[in-house]
Amino acid sequence: MLLLNKFPTWLCAFTLVLLTQDPVSTSEVTACGVAVDPPANIEITDPGLLGYLSIHWTRPASLQNLSGCTVRYQLRYYDTYEERWRSVRTVKLTYSAQFDLEKPVKVKILTVLKCACTNETEVQGQEREWVHAPEPTGVAGSRIRDFQCVFYGKEYMECTWKPGPVQPPNSQHYLYYWHREMDETKECPEYIVLPEGRRGCRFPRELLLEFSKFNLCVNGSSPAGSLRTAYFSIEVQNHVKPAVVSTMDVSETDGGLKLDWSPPSGQVPEHCLEYEVESSTAMENGKEKQERVVIQNLADTSYGLLRGVESQTTCFRIRSKVNMYCADGGIWSDWSQKKCTDKETQYIPAWKYLTLVGLVVIGIGILCLSLWILQKICIKKIIKKDALYTLYKEKVNKTMPTILSPIFK
Repeated sequence: MLLLNKFPTWLCAFTLVLLTQDPVSTSEVTACGVAVDPPANIEITDPGLLGYLSIHWTRPASLQNLSGCTVRYQLRYYDTYEERWRSVRTVKLTYSAQFDLEKPVKVKILTVLKCACTNETEVQGQEREWVHAPEPTGVAGSRIRDFQCVFYGKEYMECTWKPGPVQPPNSQHYLYYWHREMDETKECPEYIVLPEGRRGCRFPRELLLEFSKFNLCVNGSSPAGSLRTAYFSIEVQNHVKPAVVSTMDVSETDGGLKLDWSPPSGQVPEHCLEYEVESSTAMENGKEKQERVVIQNLADTSYGLLRGVESQTTCFRIRSKVNMYCADGGIWSDWSQKKCTDKETQYIPAWKYLTLVGLVVIGIGILCLSLWILQKICIKKIIKKDALYTLYKEKVNKTMPTILSPIFK
């Protein structure tokens, strides 16, 4: 194994060359009278792309002069990010894959032969394995921790970290990044600087590439020596955090409530969002009832809630996240401000409403009946009064002189 340093260690860019000279031997597996040996001259190189390694090999000597056959190679490598073996078959003599340079690089390879003399069936040779275990360098305990990246509204991304348990005085951190559309690694375009030093990096949208490995490396220097290097590989579309939902409206329906909202601002397409709605209802008994529901309907930005008999004020809040149709993961947005029902337009249960209407109707009926009875009584009194007055007038006319009669007419 030969390790060559092309750049200072704080640049996170170096070339790793793992050379293996196969001994001259014959494989136990043979076909068509020849040994199906593993590929020769295995070489694993790192051109400084933060873990994106190139694996090269040559055709085994035992198959150099073989014609009329198809020679393929089965390569397996251990993906330490997902903790599983990945496999690929190819007729080429090179393959590139992503590795975590802080962990052992494990590669297995074998030759697959298919000829007319094998009845067109594949014959697999013996598998060889190569392992390169990196040796940590730098001040012990100086590796950064709590590294995380957040792609805010698909407008810009921030990657932040905390210093390691051991932080030598006057330390300086550096971040480098690379993706497949870049020719070489580059340094952070804009560091997030706190009073105690660099604690993050801000990337504008135009420097990011979605649905591709985005490799990052953070290390540093200090008077005590270089800081330990940390490697990361992410896909930025899985780190999107949408903006907060700011526009909400609550309306009353027949026996319930309806919440409507508008998608958050930013560059996240509307069809890529799912929502979580939280409702909190104050009950007459003083308790609070909470419900949460995730809405994954791509075209739905509304939610209906049935109200119980004993419910009072209801408040809603909502948050969003990129759904599974647009990414393998995502970060929930912050919760919106609460939106509550108006106190003066509180919900009245149907039975209470009908009871109230019934009482009003009965009250009006009683009032009308009372007025009708009173009217009847008043009319009778007036008629009686008129009869007495007529009788009195007749008596007066009989007893009074004729000359006074006009007075009582």
